[in-house]
Order: sequence, then C-alpha cells, then structure tokens
Amino acid sequence: MLSRFGIISWDFAVDENGEPILIEYNLNYPDVMIYQMNNGPLFGDLTQTVLEDVREKLKRRDDMKSLKRAMQGAFRSTLTLISPKLNTAVTYRVKFGRKLDLTRPTTFNEKVLWLKFNTYWNNDTVKQCADKLRVRDYLEQHGYGYLLNELIASYEDVDSIDFSTLPDRFAIKLNVGCACNIIVQDKSKLDIEATKNTMRKWLKNNYWLGWSEMQYKDVKPCILIEKYLGGDDGSLPVDYKFYCMNGKATSVMVCEERDGIHHPKFFFMDRKWNKLPYTEEVFKYPDFEIEKPESMDDAFEIAELLAKEFPFVRVDLYIVRNRIYFGELTFTPAAGMDTDFKFRAPGAIKDTDTILGELLKLPE
Repeated sequence: MLSRFGIISWDFAVDENGEPILIEYNLNYPDVMIYQMNNGPLFGDLTQTVLEDVREKLKRRDDMKSLKRAMQGAFRSTLTLISPKLNTAVTYRVKFGRKLDLTRPTTFNEKVLWLKFNTYWNNDTVKQCADKLRVRDYLEQHGYGYLLNELIASYEDVDSIDFSTLPDRFAIKLNVGCACNIIVQDKSKLDIEATKNTMRKWLKNNYWLGWSEMQYKDVKPCILIEKYLGGDDGSLPVDYKFYCMNGKATSVMVCEERDGIHHPKFFFMDRKWNKLPYTEEVFKYPDFEIEKPESMDDAFEIAELLAKEFPFVRVDLYIVRNRIYFGELTFTPAAGMDTDFKFRAPGAIKDTDTILGELLKLPE
C-alpha cells in the first residue's frame, strides 16, 4: 500500500531495551533537522536516486508552469489579433470575475481601459511617450531634459553591443513594456552570453499583443544602456510612481525593498506624506517607516508638469541623493488589470479600485 507514496518519512524512537518505536509518519512537508543530516546520507544508498527523482519532479512542475504561461499568452495574443476589445473583455472577466463596463466605467481599472480604447490608442503623443527612447525627445522639447538619466547607448541588434566599452556598472532595459531590465553592478561577473539571449527574447516579443496595449503597437523595440543610479553599496534607488489624474498628482506609490532579497512593499502616500489605506502593506506593516526625501515636494510638482497633457498618466521618478531623475510615463498600469486594487481596507465600504476611480474624471 505504501508504494503509492513518492516520499514518506518515519519518526522513530528507541526504548530502553534498544527496540524501535514508531511515533508517526509524514506525507506532507517531511522535515529534516541539521543534526539528522550530519549523521550520514539522509536516504543511505538511495540518496542520489531520491535527489534525482525530486529534481525531475521539480523540473516538470516548472516546465508545466512555463507551458501554462506560454499558452495563456498565445491565447491572449490571438484574441488581440481578432479584436483588442474582445481580449480585454475576456481577460478582465477572468481577473475580476465580472463583466467589463466601458459604457459607464466607475473603477480606476475600467477608466484606464476606457482611455486606452477611446483616447490613447491613436494618440501620437501617448505613443511617443510610451517609448522609453522617444520619450527622451519629448522631455527635451518641453524643457525637462535635465531630468533624464545619462543614455550610454541604444541598440537594435544585440550583437552590436560591445560590452568591453561599457562601464563597470550600468542598467540595461527594453524601450517598451515593463519588467525588461537588468541592473549590472559588476560587469566582470556578468554572464554576457546569457544576457544577450535574454535581450534577444525581449526584442522578439510583440509586447503589445498580450494585453492589447495599443500604444506599444508601433514602437520599434531596442535596447537601452543607461548610467547606473544605485548606491555604492549595491542598493537600488527607491521608485516613486505618481498617480496623476487630470493633471493633479493625487498620490505617490512608494516601492520599497525591491532588492530581490526582501518581499517588495508598496505604500501610497499623499502630499503631506501620510500613508493612504490603498494597499494591504499599510496594515500588515504599520510600523514600517518611509523616509520622505527633501526634494519630494519638487517631485510632486514635476510629476504634474509632465502629466498636464493627459487625463491620466503614472509618472515614475527616482530620487537619488535628492536629485530627481525621470523613469518613465505609464498610461495603462498593469495593463488596466491591477488586481491589487481590489484591496479594501478593514471596515471600509469601497476598495482601492473604486476610490481611485472616483478621482479620475474622463473626457466628455
């Protein structure tokens, strides 16, 4: 009967007569203490066989997860090619469990999606500003070039990158979409071939298709190499994301501990630097201190200046040694599908999606 179990762990004791006594067996989460491992191979002669079996099962699990993500992405991309509105409606239904209402949108996510289909999809300025390379020209033309981080180089072909000419520290990112960036803190430790393969995948990806973000459709993908902005100790700059509704920066989302070591924490702050009850972190980490940079008031004003042309845009800025740097302009955060905004503070009637939605007034 026990042959059906891949791994089973037994807890035994030895009585005063030297006889074994069964205490219990464990099928889920069998644990091993360090002093047990020090007494020899955990599974004796079968240790290597067990380890290989576990590795194979983990690999199959990871492969299945990757396959599932790939299939979901292909399905969404196919729907986008049929109809961006269809893909958006289906994805919204899956994520929020209700029908998307673009006739009378009320929540923040619904209003962002309304803007995507009614304003942003064919807006040349939005398309320019959605491109992390071309937005630099926009800032220069409007007198905000001083906010730009140094651009070391840009490349349309990965094989054109001569890593020997790059500094010891730098940042790599794709000019379209999100989550396509690599922070290089020590070039001598960089796996260049693996990095090139990653960038090739970025350049091949038709980013706009998966979530029907039409502002990215005509953006020609390229690789940007920018100056490293982190600290000498390897710490990364704090990311400040200003939610600008109708030209007003109503709040800023502060992204803390995004270092790959800690669990990232997100807090919304108002202009007086009070925590807003928009995320669970406010209640989960009530004593977490968020330092207000000296130049934060200036950052709020800059965010509003950059946002004045748009009904909504999220202005991402960095503050490094009290100097403000431009990050990017984001017109559809989380593709207008931010499920974190389903959060409702204890005792509150409205969730964050509704609260932010009430602050955003759509064009007539």
